[in-house]
Amino acid sequence: MTEVDLSQLQQWVGSLLWAMGRVGGLVMVAPIFGNPTLPARIRVAIVLVLTVVLAPLSPATIDPMSAQGVATMIGQVLVGASIGFILKLVFEAVAFGGQLVSQSMSLGFSEVVNPEGGGSTPVLSQLYMVMVTLIFLAMDGHLQLVALLADSFRTLPPGSGLMGPNAMHAIVMFGVHLFSGAVRVALPAVTSLLVVNIGFAAISRAAPSMNLFAVGFPITVSLGIVVLWLSLRSLPGAFESLTDSAWSLMHDLAGG
Repeated sequence: MTEVDLSQLQQWVGSLLWAMGRVGGLVMVAPIFGNPTLPARIRVAIVLVLTVVLAPLSPATIDPMSAQGVATMIGQVLVGASIGFILKLVFEAVAFGGQLVSQSMSLGFSEVVNPEGGGSTPVLSQLYMVMVTLIFLAMDGHLQLVALLADSFRTLPPGSGLMGPNAMHAIVMFGVHLFSGAVRVALPAVTSLLVVNIGFAAISRAAPSMNLFAVGFPITVSLGIVVLWLSLRSLPGAFESLTDSAWSLMHDLAGG
């Protein structure tokens, strides 16, 4: 009869818990993995598979049933959620840029249900989100995210303490990219449409009796579609620049 070593069993349970906490925090917040449109069974399966794969990388010298173990578990969830939140800010910046473009094209009223954030969102925002999601997958971003999570167990092992105020401040300051990134994504289209609106302003001064709403709306939408098609070429470069900043901050938070 094989005797069960309680200390070894405790290490196994601890390794699984620490890995599950960090993976669960990431999947809960990160885009693509945490998308509500993804069936719950698939998300649970992703968490379980990644937990089993990453558990050997998680050292377990802390009793999971102790107060220190509870604090460690909270820390693992915060680490995973922080990494996922940074990446989510990048996707939200792109969606915000699509909203700016839709308002410039007078298509702000054209909205669809947003299953991820709840409520409704402009159609162009959803279009931009779909495109950057495909770009992210084509760049193997999901694999880089898993690799970063695996490497974080080496650079930031469980029990090394909660994230400090400097890390929290860096995450808050990264929120600036939500606005600067949106401007970077929307700037080509918004600038072109601004020139069109200035032209309509000049026409309204020259011919005040002209019904600019009847004439300007179809012209703005038509030119906006052309400008949008041309400006989409700059979307991959803007998204890559945002993701580079996000990867740099995520590596810093993970202790790399």
